[in-house]
Amino acid sequence: MTGKQLNRYADMVLVCNGDQRYGGEITLTDNVLVGVLAGELKVVQADRTRCATAGDTLLLPRNQPATLLKVPKDGVAYQAVVLTLPTPLVQAYYTQHPPAPTQPAAPKLLLFPRNPLLQSLFASLLPYLELQQPLPANLLAGKITEALETLRSLDPQIDRVLANFAEPGKVNLVEFMEANYRFNLSLTTFSYLTGRSLTTFKRDFQKAFHLSPQRWLTQKRLTLAHYQLAEKSRKPVELYLEVGFENLAHFSFAFKKQFGYPPTALVGTRAAPRPSAS
Repeated sequence: MTGKQLNRYADMVLVCNGDQRYGGEITLTDNVLVGVLAGELKVVQADRTRCATAGDTLLLPRNQPATLLKVPKDGVAYQAVVLTLPTPLVQAYYTQHPPAPTQPAAPKLLLFPRNPLLQSLFASLLPYLELQQPLPANLLAGKITEALETLRSLDPQIDRVLANFAEPGKVNLVEFMEANYRFNLSLTTFSYLTGRSLTTFKRDFQKAFHLSPQRWLTQKRLTLAHYQLAEKSRKPVELYLEVGFENLAHFSFAFKKQFGYPPTALVGTRAAPRPSAS
């Protein structure tokens, strides 16, 4: 079973629970703070994978695609408290508390080990799930200030992430897609993150890759999956989410259609069939 506990009167806070492996792709419009209470959270990005276990806290930056994999650990279900840091409130905070000078923007994921200040912050958020009336605006702003002050006290360089309010600009399409193809995002999201309209994105993509975006994405994801199965001895259930498929059945169907045999044919052997060029 998986689920989320939230309250419409305090929608910047939620609790995630799950007693089985699950996950999905995200591209956040606000920075998000995740306190892992139990289990394990794996965050797969274009250039790295980070794992957080009970007591750890992750700062997930805005406008950065990632896959979140939530896994029970040692027989204990996954559980985490999530705090959204609304961009307008963060901007208002930095108007009063200017960021450290000469720090270029660096929108990257940050991991903090167990810390009493962060533990206290997350513990104070749980009662918000029982609210019967809207959370007063000044209390919400105060809680966001507490979170920002705590993070800044733990990492003097964190303004590079928190105070980065720039929207995505036009980037090299080939470089971006080669780095981020595994994320199962909509074409609208891909176009936004590359600084293009949807129409321009599709036109530039066809010119660069000579394939439709969806066909190219499927082929790239399946080729990666084949490599992971054949060379890394991984199992289909372990990787289908990481390579951009929403469920195991769809992954297995697409894999067999592409290569002519199911992904299970590669399990337990390094002498695997070679993928076709089609």
